[in-house]
Amino acid sequence: MVEVVLRAVRVDVGSSTPLLLLEEVGPGNRVLPIFIGAPEAAAIAYALQKVETPRPMSHDLLANTISALGGRIFNVEIISLIDNTFFANLRILKDGVETLVSARPSDAVALAMRVGAPILVSDDLMNAEGKVMMLDEESEDDEVSPVDEAELVAELREFLDQVNPEDFNK
Repeated sequence: MVEVVLRAVRVDVGSSTPLLLLEEVGPGNRVLPIFIGAPEAAAIAYALQKVETPRPMSHDLLANTISALGGRIFNVEIISLIDNTFFANLRILKDGVETLVSARPSDAVALAMRVGAPILVSDDLMNAEGKVMMLDEESEDDEVSPVDEAELVAELREFLDQVNPEDFNK
């Protein structure tokens, strides 16, 4: 497994779809891009900004439930890509027993951001789908900039203002 960090959440200009960019920790410049839904992108943005909501959002509720039952999310793993769909697992530890729970990568990342759990990507997946990106300051075309939470929230709000329910019936 390769440890990654959330490098950025962007909105793809061509498709107006939010995109996670997970960057490999350590040597190498590989980034795993994953398209996600707008609600999940908003949930991740809230976690990044540590936005307190009056009532728990779904990801907060799940994290709180796991904790209330005596467990903790040890890490999240993005494990495979099958027919253009990414698969992930939550690794939950309770009383020394590990339980794997299948999850969407966007939900897994949203949970990891809330509880401070490491994000891992399988070696095979990173080797097959990771993109090498040079992160020098002079190349704006290839650069993956650090997450600017205010900019991300503004992009997501703009996207959500323009999206219609019919856009999801594809």
